[in-house]
Amino acid sequence: MLKKFLIALFAVVAFANLGYADLLINGAGATFPYPIYSKWFYEYNKINPSVTINYQSIGSGGGIRQITNKTVDFGASDAPMTDQQLRDAPAPLLHIPTVMGAVAIIYNLPGVQELKLDGNTLSDIYLGKITKWNDEKIVKLNPKKNLPDMQIVVAHRSDGSGTTNIFSDYLVKVSSEWAGKVGKGTALNWPAGIGAKGNEGVAGAVKQNQGAIGYSELAYAQMNNLSTALMKNRAGKFVAPSIAAVTAAAQGNISKIPSDYRVSITNASGKDSYPISGFTWLLVYKDQTSPEKGRELKNFLRWALIGPAQNYAKELLYAPLPGQLVSKVEKTIESINY
Repeated sequence: MLKKFLIALFAVVAFANLGYADLLINGAGATFPYPIYSKWFYEYNKINPSVTINYQSIGSGGGIRQITNKTVDFGASDAPMTDQQLRDAPAPLLHIPTVMGAVAIIYNLPGVQELKLDGNTLSDIYLGKITKWNDEKIVKLNPKKNLPDMQIVVAHRSDGSGTTNIFSDYLVKVSSEWAGKVGKGTALNWPAGIGAKGNEGVAGAVKQNQGAIGYSELAYAQMNNLSTALMKNRAGKFVAPSIAAVTAAAQGNISKIPSDYRVSITNASGKDSYPISGFTWLLVYKDQTSPEKGRELKNFLRWALIGPAQNYAKELLYAPLPGQLVSKVEKTIESINY
């Protein structure tokens, strides 16, 4: 049902974006939140037909570049901009959190459901140290599974990706070897595997290759009918990616969220937390150069983040903003000048 809904929605949005509107607002960036952003832009156009929001799902790295170069009206990223990137921007930029999501570990292993993994084992797979599905480390975590003597095909992002930033941020926290050899970021020097563009590309690569493993936002796993692994969290519990588990991860870090919202919620405390969770942000200039676009961008942000439009998040497997954060986000939106 979700898959059919998303395919139909993307088709409608793509068609709508070819039309004309009194005001066109352009954005680009993360693929991670594309399903929910597409839904929001479509619904907002229904209640305000004079405004069309066109969004290009090109990856977080591309979103940061384009908003920095002012070739779009807003950017989108699952990786917060670094201090240096903010200094390089021509004017002050705001990070506005929109929703939270899970980076699911997806795999294509017929007959194997509810595979269990921990951080060190996942790190060893992506380091190229574990190459077979019946490796003793995987077998130890899954003693009752019939794991095949099959080569593991590792899939990762080839583009600048906030999803990769969340994924690698988690691995840095749980594996000293990963931290020393690879590190974290939107683009990495991958020790092993095949690259694919976007969350949809990684999901497609896993779906097409038996024995493959990859990472993607949860909605893309559902759309492609892919199995997702249970990940061992800090409390020692194996947790599946879900809205509730992402919300639990955020609650474990809510007191640590700074005023600019640039925060990591990977490997969070709490027995119910999913360990590879993250926020996604819209990147908006504090001082808008176009009064018309600035006004409508603020109107859209109020509608999407403060009102009932947050309810669309759960339909598409995202966690809405924590209640404690909403009032702060509202003040940030109101600080935008046009």
